[in-house]
Amino acid sequence: MTRRPGQHAGWLERVAESLGLIETLVPGGERLAPLAPAGELLRFPPEEQWDDWVEYDAQAWPRREARHRMLVPTTCFNCEAACGLLAYVDKDTLEIQRFEGNPQHPASRGRTCAKGPATINQVHDTDRILHPLRRKGARGSGQWERVSWDEVLATLGGRIAGALREGRGNQVVYHVGRPGHEGYMDRVLRAWGIDGHNSHTNVCSGAARLGYALWQKFDRPSPDYANARFILLISAQLESGHYFNPHAQRIMEGLQAGAGLAVMDPRLSNTASMATHWLPTRPGSEAAVLLAMARVLLDEGLFDREFVREWVNWREYLAARGRPGGSFEDFVARLREEYAEFTPAFAAAEAGVPAEQIVEVARRVAAAGSRFAAHTWRAAGSGNLGGWCVARALQLLSVLTGSVGTVGGTLPAGWNKFVPTFFDNPPPQKAWNELHFPPEWPLCHYEMSFVLPHLLREGRGRLDTYFTRVFNPVWTYPDGTAWIEMLTDEDKVGCHVALTPTWNETAFFADWVLPMGHGPERHDLNSYETHDAVWIAFRQPVLREALRRLGKPVQLTHEANPGEVWEEDEFWIHLSWRLDADGALGIRRHFESPTRPGQPVSLDEYYGHIFERVPGLPEAARARGLDALEYMRRFGAFEVRRGCSGQHKDPLPATALQGATTQPDGRVTGPDGALRGILAEGQARKGFPTPSGRLELYSRTMEEWGWPEHAVPGYVRSHVHPARLDAARGEFVLLPTFRLPNLIHSRSSNAKWLVEIAHRNPVWMNADDAARLDLRTDDLVRVETEIGWFVDKLWVTEGVRPGVLCCSHHIGRWRREQDPQGNRWAVNTVKLSADGKLWRMSTLAGPQPSDSDDPDTRRIWWRDGGVHQNITHAVHPDPVSGMHCWHQKVRVTRPGPGDRYGDVVVDREKSQAVFLEWLALTRGERAPAGLRRPLWFNRPLRPVDEAYRRP
Repeated sequence: MTRRPGQHAGWLERVAESLGLIETLVPGGERLAPLAPAGELLRFPPEEQWDDWVEYDAQAWPRREARHRMLVPTTCFNCEAACGLLAYVDKDTLEIQRFEGNPQHPASRGRTCAKGPATINQVHDTDRILHPLRRKGARGSGQWERVSWDEVLATLGGRIAGALREGRGNQVVYHVGRPGHEGYMDRVLRAWGIDGHNSHTNVCSGAARLGYALWQKFDRPSPDYANARFILLISAQLESGHYFNPHAQRIMEGLQAGAGLAVMDPRLSNTASMATHWLPTRPGSEAAVLLAMARVLLDEGLFDREFVREWVNWREYLAARGRPGGSFEDFVARLREEYAEFTPAFAAAEAGVPAEQIVEVARRVAAAGSRFAAHTWRAAGSGNLGGWCVARALQLLSVLTGSVGTVGGTLPAGWNKFVPTFFDNPPPQKAWNELHFPPEWPLCHYEMSFVLPHLLREGRGRLDTYFTRVFNPVWTYPDGTAWIEMLTDEDKVGCHVALTPTWNETAFFADWVLPMGHGPERHDLNSYETHDAVWIAFRQPVLREALRRLGKPVQLTHEANPGEVWEEDEFWIHLSWRLDADGALGIRRHFESPTRPGQPVSLDEYYGHIFERVPGLPEAARARGLDALEYMRRFGAFEVRRGCSGQHKDPLPATALQGATTQPDGRVTGPDGALRGILAEGQARKGFPTPSGRLELYSRTMEEWGWPEHAVPGYVRSHVHPARLDAARGEFVLLPTFRLPNLIHSRSSNAKWLVEIAHRNPVWMNADDAARLDLRTDDLVRVETEIGWFVDKLWVTEGVRPGVLCCSHHIGRWRREQDPQGNRWAVNTVKLSADGKLWRMSTLAGPQPSDSDDPDTRRIWWRDGGVHQNITHAVHPDPVSGMHCWHQKVRVTRPGPGDRYGDVVVDREKSQAVFLEWLALTRGERAPAGLRRPLWFNRPLRPVDEAYRRP
């Protein structure tokens, strides 16, 4: 059966046509072949049609107007998962029409969350920054002028070169949120010879990283959810974890295959609502519950004895406990004594959940054996004093079940990460920046970035040139007024450069605002631990690639992007080239083309070199008649390896055994004493990269560095433990560490589809608490913190346990009246003033309809942009991990006579006092003589080993 375009058809016939059951004649009588077998729907356009995919304009109905699209792969930039996207580019107008999932991406497999398609909102954002800008007037005055990229490069290049020549390299700092690329900035900063990397990690995951690293050096978990028999999550990993789309897919696969799911979270998250076991534990009690589960496994003999015997440093533990030479049975008996206090009854009293439920989940964990998958990241770890204990205790369950590095278990993330080979490798820097790694926190996992304003206030240093890269500490971090004071003081920060695609609260206080591209406007290499595989993905500038395919290549990405929006890869190359114009600093050579002497390296050369050295990729490319770079341009991703479990059991190669000696404890060492592997299961094997070569139940590092009471996994009562709260005074624990299902990040909050869904952050309160305080939904409440207060609306719900308040800290964006218009979908206009030590913020107006190139801005129906609560949080640096402890002890009262919704008050003197209180908890002075940090601990932008030693 055939039909010509425009011929009348009933609804059934139109459905049949869409299913490929009817052939359609295009003008001229040419038949279009059915896109899919009769009766089947296409999931994705066929790869062979990606260069010219024909769609029909729905708005032209009933006429059939063909639209020719080019499908260009890239990756999403809206969280850390880097899921694959396909950009649909109109070949006539060269406009991106929409984004859908890329079926070639091994992690996301063509599926996206809502943030992926919403990328189109960011691309067509009428408020985005399109040209480089320089401030006029005083810093923070809101006055800007357009400048050229050449002026930017010349000015910043000269400034940085001056700092380097004068030996002030540590005053040049690059401060990043989530990097989104593999190793790129490490190359840049090492080429400059500076210890200039700073990051957001210690307001995100620093505690969990330390907990995992103490066991295995690898500082993140990689659960194999799809093959697990039982899954235990601390908080809402499914819908709001770092890799939630790829993880969500595989958790669902595990559940469909019969796995059980337990979620420990005081909030009834989407994940908890689907779990077989929900444990609404009190905040900070999680480690106690996990250790009680470990005790159940030990007492009932439900642990994997052989795995523990072979792969745990139990001999070292016994020696430290005064029983050297003891047997494995001695160890088991001693370990049971170690955890005797953690009875299910004790944990139940701490956590407020039934002891029977704790025992039941423990037995489910044991029954899963080596197929027990577990994960913790932010949540409990990032909320509590001693939050790093949660990861240590959770990993103890993985160790006892023998599920470390197994199919269906929890792998070290490093096994799933691809490490690129660069065309040039600058040597590690020799410097150590104590503004990033202060001596008080020698065990901190990642930089102590959130206390930077306090360190500068104490006179510990100065910043000459400070880059904030797609990063917004004024709003994201606690104690934002400290950041405003720092950024407006030119004696503390000589020059602030904000690299950002859109306006944010930190960019308002910059000297230069440089527009950087969104996900489809930049190059990055991505590789993350989403499942039991190693993969890479290629984020690329979509319009640049489309022009190349059409035979209209451009030299630099900003020639194809909107306005003069550049990308960081090329920016750093050209800035480095400019600051060392004559090569005298030894920097320029690291950015010189390997094939065109005297010219800057191109990104084709940079990525082409990497891709040609990816195992299997050149061969896969040649099979399609492509080179490796062309393959990644066309398909966007490549699976390097499938199946990564068991790497600790890899036999040591013969070269590693030459000259090696096996020590009494089973370590295999070289002539220099360096660890090469361990003797396990009757053979010399790779083991783990820890001092013992095994999983470290006992941490000599913790003992030697001043924390002997934490040498084995334990429990620290949180700063928000119930014993520290007075419920009669209206005191609660405030949990801010959860995300609402939209994109209110510094990358851009102008994702209108998402903001329409969620644009406010009310305070969640349990119905019993609300009844006791005679409060109802939408009542205003004043939430008093240590350093101030904020006024918000109430939401009464059964979805949070009594005694706990929840208020997401991912909403509440603001601008002052003098600031440029930006992010109008989500931003409140506020008045911000300082009166002595007090800072006050009041909301003048919420989001409003307005005229712009986007007609949807006239359709903004909501007037509520939420409340900025982070600014009222004091910094709480954990004395061991350095992690900011986000949970707050607060008091809830009714508003005062002059209080209005969105009001915020902060006392800066109290803020500094709280910082000093937490600083006093540290024990940096107990560090071993001559060392800044344990040599076996990694750190971002690792310097030479000599830098780990104090002068």
